Amino acid sequence: DDLMPTRLVGMNVFYSLLTWVAIYCSVAYGLEATGKVTYITMGFPLVILFVFLGRSLTLEGSGDGINEYIGESNWSIFSEHPEIWSRAVSQIFFSLGTTFGIMTAYGSHCKRNEPAFLNSCVVALSNSMFSFISGFAVFATLGHLAFLEGYDSVGDLEYSSFGLVFGSWPVALGTLPGGQHWIRLFFVMLFMLGIDSAFSFMEAFLTVLHDTKLFCNVDRKRASLVLTACAFLLSTLYATDAGLVFLDSVDYYINFVIIFVGFVKCVAAGWVYKIENQIKRLGPKIVYAYIATTFGSVLLACAMWFGVGNVAAGFVGLFISYAMGISYVGHLMSKQMQEDPTLTWSDMFFNLTMSNVMELREDLISSVGYIPVAWAFLIRHFIPPVLLVLFFLGADATAIDEDGNEVKVFGNYGGYASPYQTLGILTVVFAGFLVASSLIFPNLYNTLQTVDETKMSVDEKGIDEIEMAEKDQIKTICAGDQKLSTGELI
Repeated sequence: DDLMPTRLVGMNVFYSLLTWVAIYCSVAYGLEATGKVTYITMGFPLVILFVFLGRSLTLEGSGDGINEYIGESNWSIFSEHPEIWSRAVSQIFFSLGTTFGIMTAYGSHCKRNEPAFLNSCVVALSNSMFSFISGFAVFATLGHLAFLEGYDSVGDLEYSSFGLVFGSWPVALGTLPGGQHWIRLFFVMLFMLGIDSAFSFMEAFLTVLHDTKLFCNVDRKRASLVLTACAFLLSTLYATDAGLVFLDSVDYYINFVIIFVGFVKCVAAGWVYKIENQIKRLGPKIVYAYIATTFGSVLLACAMWFGVGNVAAGFVGLFISYAMGISYVGHLMSKQMQEDPTLTWSDMFFNLTMSNVMELREDLISSVGYIPVAWAFLIRHFIPPVLLVLFFLGADATAIDEDGNEVKVFGNYGGYASPYQTLGILTVVFAGFLVASSLIFPNLYNTLQTVDETKMSVDEKGIDEIEMAEKDQIKTICAGDQKLSTGELI
């Protein structure tokens, strides 16, 4: 009754082992081999998607499903269930691989001056287009299922989460000639999409390891073997007879980790990067007072919105606390200008609000090409507070339990037993511990120090020459006591 695990399922363990062997083979032989595998793991699912789409659109009742997908809009759901914003953002982050280090790992292997902004737009738009097209296929099939079961609306179907995929795609594919074979191909497609995501995570981990002093000499095949073996052992948790419950629990709580890590990365890029230069120009009081004002006002508003439950009071608190903080910052700036007549309001305002993130932008432009100014503004002033609000918004979500009582979803997700909730919450706490410990005890992570950057002049050597010399440089540097990260090398 409590859905607790009682045994390992032998076939689940076998399939998990098979999966991790496939992942090992995909990452152990370098990025070139991984790229070739990706042509299959992404190309084949695209073909199946369009086959599924074409068939599902011809099924009776599919029009009702499509109408439910794009023809009818229920905007009230955004206010009635505001936590949907948090879930949507974390889903997009997960789908894109953002905050997992995947894009950082793959980007570190790109050539110098690779158009990062253009590439990021292409990746984001392609991902969204794939999801949008998939929606037509899924809802067309749901419309057909509603027709078969005599429902008036797709909304009457009880498909969600895993059932949304496993309950729709096989139905459409099963109507094709040789339907059983198409369904088999469908599960092959899911397998390919799964390992495609998994070896991206592994590649991010491997890149970090090979960028450090401690592991830069470790053979890639050996490192891949150790990592995949550890991952397989951890995956046995999901090979039990309660594997889907474990997966569902962790999947819910990992949303908070994704948003939290995104917040921390944006703060690091927009606020912490070269903060020492800001402090030298403006003094620590002004800089820290502005940081406290920006994030303190948002935290106060979140406490009112989600703790007290008073939306109006939250906005009032936000504006009043921010106004008071900015007034204090202005007072400090005025005193600073009295001490140094060369300072002006405009210079101090720019140095306080944008200087360090604009320095980051200029530093990046030298390596990755054009980056719009809007990016710098968003990464500093918009995205961090929004992610902070979304984190608490998701944690404040409520649901009705079996006894008809309204309870917080966080800590009671799915009505699962406490061990599942504890596992999920510890996942979030662990992410917070890593960030906090790196700030308080940075020496704990000395083993992950990168190898010193080799100073190479791009003017003296062409990009092609640098790339040809890359392998020799890595061997030479790893043998010595210098530092060189994969991203900095090129």
